[in-house]
Amino acid sequence: MNNVALVCPTHDPNGDNLDLIRKHGGQIQTIYKDIFITISDESDTRIAQELEAWGIHTRIIPKKGSAHARREVVRFGLEGDNDFFHYCDWDRLLTWIDSYRDELSRVVNGELPNHDYLILGRTEKAFHTHPVGWIMTENITNTLFSLELGKEADVTAGSCGFSRRSAELILQHSKDMMTDVEWPMIIHRIGKMNVDYAAVDGLEYREEINADTKQAYK
Repeated sequence: MNNVALVCPTHDPNGDNLDLIRKHGGQIQTIYKDIFITISDESDTRIAQELEAWGIHTRIIPKKGSAHARREVVRFGLEGDNDFFHYCDWDRLLTWIDSYRDELSRVVNGELPNHDYLILGRTEKAFHTHPVGWIMTENITNTLFSLELGKEADVTAGSCGFSRRSAELILQHSKDMMTDVEWPMIIHRIGKMNVDYAAVDGLEYREEINADTKQAYK
C-alpha cells in the first residue's frame, strides 16, 4: 500500500452524491492509505454518515468559499502521517472512479509519489466534454498559466498531487481566492521545486455529477 492520502472538500446540500458514495466507497479505500474529507455545514447530514460508515475521516467546516474549503482539507490531511496527498474536488473524484478506476489507481500508485507537485489536467477528449463556456474561460487561464510556468498545462481541472513538504508550504503561503494557479506557483516560485503535469481521461465532465461544481462553494 502506498502512503498517499486523498483530500477532498464537498458541499452537497441535497445529498446528490449519496448513490455514488455508496457504490464506490469501498473501491476508493483500496486506492488510498487514508481519506480526509471536509463537509460544508450546509450539506445533507447523510453525507457525513455515509462517509463515516466507510471509515473515512470527516470534518464539518463552515461554508466560506472554495479556497477556504481547499485549504482546510489540506490542513485536515496533514493531521495524518501520509507522505503524499491527492487533492481532488469530490465530484471530480466520483466521476473519475465511476468511469476510469484503473487510471485513477495507476496515477495514485505510479505517479503521485514521484513528484513534489503534479498538476492533473484533462486530455483533449476529457476537456471537450465540458460546457462551451467553461472551455472558453479555462483556456484563457490555462494559456496564461502555461506561459508563466514555462510548460503547457491544464491547471483548472480541480485535481493535483503533492508531497507533505509541498502541503506544508501551501498552508503557510496560500491566501488567494483561486487556488488552482496559486498552489503550483507557491511550489514553483517560493519552494523552488519542480511542478510537473499529467493529463487524464478521468477528469471528464458529466452533467449529472459535475454540473454544479462552479457554484458549489460560493
